[in-house]
Amino acid sequence: MLIPAQIIARKRDGAELSDKEIAFFVTGFTDETIPDYQMSALAMAIYLNGMKDRETAVLTQQMLQSGTTLQWPDDGHSRIDKHSTGGVGDKTSIPLAPLLACLGFRVPMLSGRGLGATGGTLDKLESISGFRTDLSLDEIQGLTQEVGCVITGASSELAPADRKLYALRDVTATVPSIPLITASIMSKKLAETLDALVLDVKFGSGAFMKTRQQATQLAHSLVRTGNRMGVTTTALLTDMNQPLGRMCGNALEVSESIAVMKGGGPHDVRLLTIELAVEILLSTGTESNRVAAAETASRLLDSGSVFEKYCQMVRAQGGDPDAEIKIAHCSDVTAARSGVVSEIDAEQLGASIIWMGGGRVQMTDRIDHAVGLEMLVRVGDAVQKDQPVVRVFCKDSEEYALPIQKAITVSDEAAPLPLIVDRIGKQQESGTVE
Repeated sequence: MLIPAQIIARKRDGAELSDKEIAFFVTGFTDETIPDYQMSALAMAIYLNGMKDRETAVLTQQMLQSGTTLQWPDDGHSRIDKHSTGGVGDKTSIPLAPLLACLGFRVPMLSGRGLGATGGTLDKLESISGFRTDLSLDEIQGLTQEVGCVITGASSELAPADRKLYALRDVTATVPSIPLITASIMSKKLAETLDALVLDVKFGSGAFMKTRQQATQLAHSLVRTGNRMGVTTTALLTDMNQPLGRMCGNALEVSESIAVMKGGGPHDVRLLTIELAVEILLSTGTESNRVAAAETASRLLDSGSVFEKYCQMVRAQGGDPDAEIKIAHCSDVTAARSGVVSEIDAEQLGASIIWMGGGRVQMTDRIDHAVGLEMLVRVGDAVQKDQPVVRVFCKDSEEYALPIQKAITVSDEAAPLPLIVDRIGKQQESGTVE
């Protein structure tokens, strides 16, 4: 007979848990025969001692099996998705889903809301009049087949053990555990019944993983777990020591995403969108050459077909793609001195957007989708004293000017930051990307 306290003690002492012990704990926690305080103790033991790859995969599998999964016909289309660990200005899900649909994939993209200083894809899309992010399982499956892509929140029927465990981790200081993060992300993504998954694992001031080493460890854990469970999984390791693109904030980021889907937009957002699509094209065997794959994705963005697919998706989810996206009045924050932008505290900028009302302090807070920031400079740019460096979209922008100005460090010299620093996949060693 399995006894919860003994399992907790074994993990606390660094033992490797058996498949049966992990299944017992997840099942008991889900059906409430194991109380929160015992699950909290096990989560802390995992946080302190980690898990082997096998344990992480079993934990993921058990959390996946705690609920239902999406079902698809055998119609020759690959089901794929992308997950980002989140960052300030991270908007690539919005252009990527319709791009992948235009490439012939089916994309049941389950996304989340803002967490900490990072924005949430669902909050951004709710800037669009009428857009629904609460699709039922039947709607997710039906619209994915009909349109080619959806972007919606995860249904409560998918991986309910993760929903319960995450709420517990959030109040017990066990969120930053690589095995627990891996099981949380992968159980939800695998519930989509995918053929391939690409991950955007970010590090830096505007990410949850502050160092490249932490992000690399997480990326390897995610990739190993996905591939171990039969889903071709790859990852890009990307820099989040400055916001992605120019626009930060819900409505602003939708507008910038539309620019990308029309063949424009900032270089970094376009580049990352294309490179994420390239990973899917290569991992599914649709393309065998990286350059050719990038050219294919680039042509689609320039053709206007991706924007047309986006409009189709928005209409299918109840939104009006022709409605005006409301943005607040703006004013500029200027540089405190002349020199070169050497650092940007993306986390501080994300926090400023939350203070403006563009994010949540409590889950019940209502979001002002119209507020946000436009970055006028990037790391490595030369600036003059009193030159505008950030445009603030907010009614009372002067209240936030000083912390925003302090988030931009100007020094005597600095080097631009590379965006994509690593690629991690099943059959390859990771290596630096030029």
